[in-house]
Amino acid sequence: MIKITLNGKPFDPDSIEGAVVEMLVDHLREHLGSIRHPETGEFPTIAVTGSGLSSLVCQVEGSPELLALVKERLGQDEGLENGPEPNAPAPLPPGSGRTPTAFLSYATEDSDLARDVADALMAQGVDTWWAGWCIGAGDSIRQRIDEGLGDCSHFIVLLTPRSIAKPWVNLEIDAGLLARLGRGTRFIPLRCEVPVGQLSPLLQTFYSPEIDALRPEVSQLINDIHGLTRKPSLGAPPSTVASSASTTTGYSPAATALAKFFVEASESGQKFDPQVAPEEVAARLGLSVDDLSDAIFELKGMVTNHLGYTLFPEEVLFANFDRHWMPWDPSQDALRVATGLVNDESFPDKPVEMAKVLNWNSRRLNPALAYLCARGLVSDVRAMDGTDFLAYRIDKTDATRRFVKSRSLWG
Repeated sequence: MIKITLNGKPFDPDSIEGAVVEMLVDHLREHLGSIRHPETGEFPTIAVTGSGLSSLVCQVEGSPELLALVKERLGQDEGLENGPEPNAPAPLPPGSGRTPTAFLSYATEDSDLARDVADALMAQGVDTWWAGWCIGAGDSIRQRIDEGLGDCSHFIVLLTPRSIAKPWVNLEIDAGLLARLGRGTRFIPLRCEVPVGQLSPLLQTFYSPEIDALRPEVSQLINDIHGLTRKPSLGAPPSTVASSASTTTGYSPAATALAKFFVEASESGQKFDPQVAPEEVAARLGLSVDDLSDAIFELKGMVTNHLGYTLFPEEVLFANFDRHWMPWDPSQDALRVATGLVNDESFPDKPVEMAKVLNWNSRRLNPALAYLCARGLVSDVRAMDGTDFLAYRIDKTDATRRFVKSRSLWG
C-alpha cells in the first residue's frame, strides 16, 4: 500500500484542520519567503513545523542583515521585544539602592494597630506614609493623601472588621488599584480578624497576609517589600540535566536533556523512533512529572505525547538537535543534498540511492531531508517502501535553487 503525503504530512481531503494548516503554511512561506535582501539578493528560508494548528511553529532563517529586514517589513520594533508587561510591578531587589515607600490605608478606629505596623515598617527600612505623622495642623488632608499615594512603591491597606466597609478606606483602595495599573505600585491587602472569604471578589485575587492585633508581626511583609526571597538554597540539578545544561541549545536544561535522549536513542532519525513511556523517560533523566510535561511543551512540534501513554519524537527534532550530539550538522547536510539536486543532473532523487552516493546511513540522511521538508525547500513523496529512509523520492523546486543560492551568499 502506497501512502502519499504533501509536504511531509499525510494528505486527508476530509480534514478541515489539515486544509487550514496547509493554507496557513503556504501563506507564511509566500509572505515571508518572498522578502529579498536588496543588496545580496538573499531569500530567507521558512521552517514550519507541527502536526496541527495547536502545535504550528514558524521560524525564519537567514543572515543577520536579512533577518533585520524581515523584522522591518513585519513592522516589529526590537525595542519592544522581551520587555516588561506594561503594568507589571517594579521589583525592588536587594542591593538595588532604592528605598521602598509605602502608603498605609486604615480606619481611624484602627489607629493604634496601624501605628504599630507603620513603626515596624519604618524600623526596617520601608519609608511609610501614616496619617498620624504625615498630616499636620492646617494641612489639606486630600493634598497630603495625594502626595503619599503619588510617591509610594507599595500600597498597604489594613483590612479589619471596622475598616472593610469604610467609604474613605474604599476610596483609597480604588486609588491604590489605579496606581497598580498605572505605574506598577505593589498592592498589598493586610488582613486582621477578616477571613479571605469576606473580602470582595477583586481583593480575593491578591495574596493578603494576616496579622494578629495583639502581636502585629510583619517581618515577612517587610522581607517581601525588600525583595528577600523565601526560597531555600538551590541544590545541584539531576546529573542528566546538569550534563545537558553544558550544551547551549537555546532551550531549558530539561528540554535539552529530553532532546538529547531522543537524538542518542534513535536508530533512523525518524518520527516514532523511539517510542517510550513518559514515566520511563522521566526516570532515566531524573525529571519530575511536571518538569517532563514542561519540557514536552517547550519542544512543541518536535516531541509528541500521545494520550499520555507514549512519547515519541517528530522528524524535525533530529534536524534541529543532531548538530549538538552527533558528528554532523543537518543544516550543512541539507545544503549538500540541495546542491546535488540543483547542480548535478546525475544526483539521485531517491534517498536510498542518495545515501550510497553520499556514503551516509539513514540516521544521518533523514535529518537533512527533514530540514529541507520542514522549510518547504523540496517536494517529497513518501511511501511505506520497507526502507529506513524518510521519503521515497525528493524533487527539487525553485525553492531548492533559491536556498542553494542564498546559502552561498551568507553561509
